[in-house]
Amino acid sequence: MLRPRRLLILAEGRSGDPHYGKTARGVLRYRPQDVVAVLDSESSATEHEGFPLVRTVDEAQQYEPTAALVGVATQGGRFPPAWRELLKDCIRGGLDVENGLHEFISTDPELAALAREHGVELRDLRMAPPGLNVPTGANLTHGARTILTVGSDCAIGKMTVSLELEREARSRGWRSEFVPTGQTGIAIAGWGISVDAVVADFIAGAAEQLVLEGVERGGEVLFVEGQGSLLHPAYSGVTLGLIHGSAPHAYVLCHKAGERYVDENELFPMPPLSELVDLHERMSLLARPARVLAIALNTRDLDEPAARQAVAETEAETGLPADDPVRFGAGKLVDALEPRSS
Repeated sequence: MLRPRRLLILAEGRSGDPHYGKTARGVLRYRPQDVVAVLDSESSATEHEGFPLVRTVDEAQQYEPTAALVGVATQGGRFPPAWRELLKDCIRGGLDVENGLHEFISTDPELAALAREHGVELRDLRMAPPGLNVPTGANLTHGARTILTVGSDCAIGKMTVSLELEREARSRGWRSEFVPTGQTGIAIAGWGISVDAVVADFIAGAAEQLVLEGVERGGEVLFVEGQGSLLHPAYSGVTLGLIHGSAPHAYVLCHKAGERYVDENELFPMPPLSELVDLHERMSLLARPARVLAIALNTRDLDEPAARQAVAETEAETGLPADDPVRFGAGKLVDALEPRSS
């Protein structure tokens, strides 16, 4: 019988970091019922987001965790050297380990042997499933309505927006499903494929497979978690594959208010949002033209008056409904996604 999922979130050195600690932050916000404690030996705090904050695996055992979740993203997706001992401590402590980095632990000979010795599982959330292929065309015939979040840049909240939209849709009685396409989304939802770890030729096929699974799970409206950005010099490919494979009926364009450059790089100035709307609509699958129906703004760096002004300016520029769904709620954006609006 499967053990209950009681998570110790490993946020070593990153518990307060909104970017590199995004997996921890996402699970704490959207799957708090699974969390029992957070580990960060570099923090002097005693709690984090209302959860006990511990410094060692031994200290965490009083909260009876059954699994440890790697809650950080690192440069290049690899573990810093000090993390190896932390992972060993988790395994010796009888904890399964869930890992969303590009460096796999289930195929590491030493860690795998230690896991067998202690009877625990090592789960690599980014490991692509076998048998992926190109799309079959079923992404055009499943009958559900698919909404894809896309972005002007990476790491600006596409997953968060998808989850907020899905939460609001469910509150209205919609039969909706969040479709996870990255490691944090998988950690929250418990299923999915991390499409950025899929062979390039099969990204679209993986996206189609995810959409079909969302339908099998009962979704009549699917909120597909976006990845990358068509503008990003490194991560545009995963975005295009996701667009063509998920074949959305509509987009929600995500943007961080006030951003002047893509990836904070002056070589890539941020175009006007009206141009981004046009870009995404033109890049849609030929057999499934899709429109941008709303703009989701990330206003975390603004005070409330400035955030409301940014929303108003975005609406004036694009002629589309805009809002910050985390700060002000997702109601206005979901209103725009009603079938009659498409």
